[in-house]
Amino acid sequence: MFSFSVMVGLVPIVSIFGLFFSAAVDDNFPQGCTSSNSLCFYSLLLPVTIPVYVFFHLFSWMGTKLFRHN
Repeated sequence: MFSFSVMVGLVPIVSIFGLFFSAAVDDNFPQGCTSSNSLCFYSLLLPVTIPVYVFFHLFSWMGTKLFRHN
């Protein structure tokens, strides 16, 4: 399994790469971001969702760990 420091560096890089890839592939990238069936919508949603998930997962794990030790 990957260490936390590798994931902290890897997740934003992969997310930004996906954002730039979808910007290069989709012809109407800035205009089509409001429709949920567009590629642009998910390319902007993914870089936001993954760090938020990692943040809340980490802090719930830390809260459980601190609660158990105190």
